[in-house]
Amino acid sequence: MPAHLRIATERTTFAMPETGIGLLPDVGGGWYLPRLPGKAGLWLALTGARIKGADCMRLGIATHFVEFGAVEGLKKAIVADPRRIDETLRKYRADAGKASLLGFEQDLNRLFVGESVEEIFEFLTLDSSDWGKAQLEVMKTKSPQTLKVAFEQLKRGAAMEDFADNMAMEYRIGSRVVMKHDFIEGVRAVIVDKDNAPRWSPAQVEDVTDAALAEIFAPLPAEEEWTPLT
Repeated sequence: MPAHLRIATERTTFAMPETGIGLLPDVGGGWYLPRLPGKAGLWLALTGARIKGADCMRLGIATHFVEFGAVEGLKKAIVADPRRIDETLRKYRADAGKASLLGFEQDLNRLFVGESVEEIFEFLTLDSSDWGKAQLEVMKTKSPQTLKVAFEQLKRGAAMEDFADNMAMEYRIGSRVVMKHDFIEGVRAVIVDKDNAPRWSPAQVEDVTDAALAEIFAPLPAEEEWTPLT
């Protein structure tokens, strides 16, 4: 996302699946996700949904779409004349096709508007659409702690004016959650044992307290805080 030019193909997959391993949507997720159109960033953060190249174009995650078979030619053309990248990209640009997001974008922006994770769960529970029901079932499998961390992270990140502030926040969160039960259990379930049956603690979003979140987001000692390279 920090790159000025971001190229997708029909093979591109984009996802932020960290709620499934008890981590956080990191590497700048707190800055970039809340700045995507509508509630798409929050939906991606909470559900870990996978989207394809056309969706990336729809959301501005990608700036250009190129057919996979043309990528090697594109690379060679850029290397041959890096001063004419924009012109080269126009030459190789292809039609991304219809974004799958178009089929549920209205539902997404209607249902992921809650003021808390609990409220989003309530909206999804009451919703009659198949898409809403599917999102509810997906979110029930995620780490309740990480759902609340991600929600708060995106809320705070959206209000920030400096990318470095977001990275300092993510460093604080990361330094805490990697020591907690859900990250260790998530890695066990998804990466080590591969049983995909994590036992989250707390097991319900209502049991993740404000005090626990405050501890995760609290500033680190001054000598341990993240700062940009100089």
